[in-house]
Amino acid sequence: METKKDTVLGGCGNGDKEGDVSLSSINTSIAARVLLDTTAPPPVLPLPTIPTLPQATLPPLPAMPSLPQATLPPLPATQIPPLPTIPKIPTPNTLPPMPTLPTIPTIPKAALPPLPTIPTTIPAIPSIPTTIPFLAPPPVTTSP
Repeated sequence: METKKDTVLGGCGNGDKEGDVSLSSINTSIAARVLLDTTAPPPVLPLPTIPTLPQATLPPLPAMPSLPQATLPPLPATQIPPLPTIPKIPTPNTLPPMPTLPTIPTIPKAALPPLPTIPTTIPAIPSIPTTIPFLAPPPVTTSP
C-alpha cells in the first residue's frame, strides 16, 4: 500500500538510506505537509461544573472544666553529713629507709676468637674453550 510519504519521495520506500544527506529536512517537510492535510479534531465538550456542597457546621466544643490546683506538701529538711577528712600523706623524711640490695657477683668477660678475614681480590675465572675437539674438523694441512 502506497502512503503519502512514498508518493512525495517518488516511491523510494521509507527514505532511511545512509546516502541521503538532507534526510532530516525531507522528513520534516513531509511531516509538515501531512499535518497541514489533516483536519482539525472536533471541539472538545466543556467540562460540567461541579456544584458546591453545603458547608457542614460543627457544634462548638465543650469548655474544659477547671481542675483544682494541687498543693504539694513541703519537702523535709535533711541535714547533709559532713565530708570525711582526707588522711595526711607521710612525707619522705618520715618514711623508713629502703632496704639495700645484695651485691651481685661479676662474671668474667668472655673472649671471642677473631673473625676470619675476607679476601679482597676475586680469583680469575679460567677460560672456556670455544670449540669442542671431537666435533671440530681436523686442521688443514697444506703440502708443498
